[in-house]
This record gives sequence, C-alpha cells and structure tokens, in this order.
Amino acid sequence: MNGAELYLTYGGNMVSFESDYVCGAHPEVLARLAETNLEPLPGYGADRYSLAAKEKILDAVGVEGSEVVFLVGGTQTNAVVISTLLRDFEGVVAAKTGHISSHEAGAIEYTGHKVTELPQRDGKVEPDVLRDFLEGFYADRNHEHMPFPGMLYISFPTEYGTLYSLAELKELSGICREFGMRLFIDGARMGYGLMSRSADVTLSDIARLSDAFTIGGTKVGALCGEAVVFAGGRLPEHFLTSVKKRGALLAKGRLVGVQFDALFTDGLYFRIGRKAIDAAEKMKEIFASHGLETNIDSPTNQQFVMLGDDLMERLSKRVAFGFWEKPDDAHTVVRFATSWSTTESDLAELDAALSETIGRDEGTRE
Repeated sequence: MNGAELYLTYGGNMVSFESDYVCGAHPEVLARLAETNLEPLPGYGADRYSLAAKEKILDAVGVEGSEVVFLVGGTQTNAVVISTLLRDFEGVVAAKTGHISSHEAGAIEYTGHKVTELPQRDGKVEPDVLRDFLEGFYADRNHEHMPFPGMLYISFPTEYGTLYSLAELKELSGICREFGMRLFIDGARMGYGLMSRSADVTLSDIARLSDAFTIGGTKVGALCGEAVVFAGGRLPEHFLTSVKKRGALLAKGRLVGVQFDALFTDGLYFRIGRKAIDAAEKMKEIFASHGLETNIDSPTNQQFVMLGDDLMERLSKRVAFGFWEKPDDAHTVVRFATSWSTTESDLAELDAALSETIGRDEGTRE
C-alpha cells in the first residue's frame, strides 16, 4: 500500500471506521430538518431556529457576554476566524500536526497569514515549547522581518485524539495573555473530547480560557456546520461583514441553525459524544484481544493502530479505516474512528474480520 494515499478505498456494504462523518445526520437532526423544511424563514441566520440554537449553546457555555456565529465547514471556519482575528503583520502558531498545518491545503496561508509550526507531543503544543519559541522570537533582533505570533491554534481533541488537561489549557492561555496573543481552539470533535472519560475540561473552561473556539457539528451528528463561540465579549467588530467578504455567509442559514437547535436539545450533542466514546473503548478491547496495540493512547473516538502491511491489506477488504502514517517499509499506522452511527454490529464485524485475517505474530511491530 502506497503510504501517500490519504484513505483506504472501501465499497459495497463494508463496515466503515474511516472517519466520524461517513454517514449523514443523526436521525433526530434529520427529522428536525424535514419538519421545518417548508416553513418560510428569514435568511442569513436570522431565523428563529438559529436564534434558539445560539441561546442553547450560550446556556451550555455559561460565560457572560459570549456570542455564537454559525458557519458551514471546518476549514472554512478556521480560515475565516483566524484571518479575521489576526492583524495584517501577524501569523498563527500551531503544532506541526495541527489541522491548519497538515490537512487544510494551505488555506490559512492563502489568507495572507503564515502558519508557524511548533514541535508536538502526542499532537499537543506543550507550554514550555510555546514559551521558549516566544522568548526566542522576541530576543531575535531581526523579528521585525518575521510574521509576529498573534495567535496560538490548538484543537480539542487533537489530531491524535488526545486531550489537553485543564491545567495545560490554563498554562497555555496564561502564556498567550502574557505575550499578547489570542488563543483559538478548534473543536471540530469537541463533543468527543468533552465526553471522554479522561476529560477534566468543560465548555465553560474552554470559553473562559480562549478568545474563540468552535463546536463542531459535521463530525458530531450534523450534515454540516460549525458553531463559532467568541467568549466574554470578544466578538470582532462587524464580524458578519467579514464572513460575507470571505464568501462564507450562507443565505439559508437555517440549514445550520436547525441542526444545532436539535443537537443542543435534550443533551443530544453530549449523548452522541458519549455513545462514540463507549464504542471506542469497546474497540480498544477488541484490538487488545487480538494482540494489537494502539499506537497512541487516545481517550477519544479516534484510535490509531500499527498494522503489518500484509495484515492491513487483508483487513482492508473487510473493514474501512484511514491511512495515518508509514513508520517503516513493513508497517502502517491506521486510524479507526467511531461516531454516533457506530453500532454493536459494526464492532462485532471488526472483531470477526480481525479473527479471520490476523496471524499469530502479525499486526504490531516486531
């Protein structure tokens, strides 16, 4: 298998753990879209469902003076928020593995702002690494010739499914404040992070410690959509105008608003997160029962396993999963993702496929 391929191909009725958005919308979300479909509503997010969704999100956030804006997709949201918050001479700092660094096709640079990569550990930017970078930047007498670090971008969970602790977030937030930087937290998979059994962070914590963060819908039960939260009065002036200028203002804003109204009714968003976490924990048990070790200790819905290439090829005929990285010529790290749509029968099929394809000494690095 060529390691340059982003995903393994699957077809037919094959069970898929390729990503957490392989299916459409959660049935409760889809039902609300159908129920409201013929109702005439104002555009651009001024409809009553979008307004209700914002109030429900703000109640969950619990930080006075916060504002919510709905956008459509993750890369679009990152580009709009980052380019709006940064000044002309500033760039954004992120882990080398951060989504804006590795999987957004240079979208941030396309807006005119450089992404400066920092070393990472399990997908995370460590506070000491950030401080060393900033101190080094301002100690360099030539820093006027460089893009100023105006923002730290992190994600919760990270690209490796790992989580920042509350202590780590407090330290990173404090460093950002000290150096006059904004802290932007990408929450494309926020629901899975918050509902992890290892999480000690709440939505309120994230709001208090950041300048802006997103609550992802696309990967957590919606057809599409991301909610951007500007905490504590930090909404940029005329942000709606900036959104439209960047081609990101949806005329039928109801499409996102109705979905988030459903997601934040009766705790659906958090129920979805818990279901995926429970499925991921069962998946870990399945891997362990077949002698396979996860490559990273992820407490969320993304699980990374190193497979021998022969086993990977055979397993890919039964189960779909995502390519992650190629550590050597004989092994590949692949990703399995659970979601709201993961069923017990999906996990049973994975177990059966491993039983039929794995050899006694195959799967992990020897």
